[in-house]
Amino acid sequence: ADGDVSGVIATTQPASGVDVYMGIGSAREGVLAAAALGCIGAQMQTRLILRGDDDRNRAVQSGIQDFDRKYDVGDMASGELTFAATGITGGALLRGVRTVNRGTVTQSMVLNSASRTLRYVEAHHDFCAEMRFGPAQT
Repeated sequence: ADGDVSGVIATTQPASGVDVYMGIGSAREGVLAAAALGCIGAQMQTRLILRGDDDRNRAVQSGIQDFDRKYDVGDMASGELTFAATGITGGALLRGVRTVNRGTVTQSMVLNSASRTLRYVEAHHDFCAEMRFGPAQT
């Protein structure tokens, strides 16, 4: 909701005009951002920011013991990675869901670490297809 992940991904797009992203997001957004960056061989550095005892307890329950450690992409997302995102509302990276005559059009991005590719996918969702063709056969 805060745009943390899209802001990080914007640093990898030369046309975005974004060179560096700094912020305090949640660990979930950090892992998502690390997965996206890991797909294209980019890097990030991060540390845990603990806002109180609840954060500290969750970190301990997750197995974290060193609260001063600096994490990089490989610490947060490793191995063969695939990252996908679909725009819901329009933004700098993806168009939002658009309504057309009988359905919607969505735009997604898919990043893959094995091929180091970024693909954009435009999908046309026809809500009347079942009415015309009947239910799918299994």
